[in-house]
Amino acid sequence: MRIALYAFDGITMFHLAAPLMVFGEVTRLELAPDWETRVWSDHPGSVRTEEGYPMSGIAGPDTVDWADIVIVTSWPESLPRIGDELTSALRGAHRRGAEIAGLCLGSFAIADSGLLAGRPAVTHWTKMTELRERNAPAGVDESVLYIDHGDVMTSAGTASSIDSCLHIVRKHLGSAAATRVARSLVVAPHRDGGQAQYIERPVSEASGDTAIADAQSWALERLDEPLPIERLAEHARMSRRSFIRRFQLETGSTPARWVLDKRLEEARSLLETTDRSIENIAALCGFGSAVTLRQNFRASFAVTPTAYRQQFAVGCATVGAVDRQR
Repeated sequence: MRIALYAFDGITMFHLAAPLMVFGEVTRLELAPDWETRVWSDHPGSVRTEEGYPMSGIAGPDTVDWADIVIVTSWPESLPRIGDELTSALRGAHRRGAEIAGLCLGSFAIADSGLLAGRPAVTHWTKMTELRERNAPAGVDESVLYIDHGDVMTSAGTASSIDSCLHIVRKHLGSAAATRVARSLVVAPHRDGGQAQYIERPVSEASGDTAIADAQSWALERLDEPLPIERLAEHARMSRRSFIRRFQLETGSTPARWVLDKRLEEARSLLETTDRSIENIAALCGFGSAVTLRQNFRASFAVTPTAYRQQFAVGCATVGAVDRQR
């Protein structure tokens, strides 16, 4: 297996080191001694990383002709359009059967090359909107850490590069090999969920001194109580129909969606900052039962409340021992 990693001036050391580390471990563990990885760029010689370190011994574009897998390990933060030479190199490699992958912002290069051919992609969650526009009409999938179409793969942000490279190992050498590599590197062979759990989701609020804004403030103090639309409308002194219309006009959301988002936001906060049980958090946030909380939490963030707590809990010594049921 011959793997070519694309680098450029300004690349971060981590984005380049992640695939080198994973694929290098395949050889070090003698899982497949014939795996070889080379770093290449638009011109042979050297590149300077974002951290300011020069890296020499970089191969030239002809490395693509040698490779079985070509990986664009990242892309500049300014998200420039891919150049003609790199486009030609990627398309040429794809035509002769090489697998093509874009890690993190490298997904933009893959999208620009046209190799996705109407298939969805994924990238770092902060750049999802831009990639959705660049990869129209197929767009993006926010719920996963990587998408492998067989011939073309894209991955989510930063550390997801490790997940993606472990997937490549698993794909070509099997699960046992990927697990050995993961254990050697002390990382998870497979992580639950996707990027949804990391995405900041601002909840629409009404502005100014309006009946809708007052109803929202009133509801926030009663998230543990039933909050049907009729009750919110009654507080706002409006008919149900008028309340829904006015709420959507002022917030861009429906009352039911807004209440659910606020309950999920509060649940996330309690999971991160307290050691309360899942049942207690469900009650405090108005979900009624732990089952209902889990269903809504997983649907929104692609991960269970317990798994989310294990990832994001801050300063809670007993977290992880609390409510291990999923």
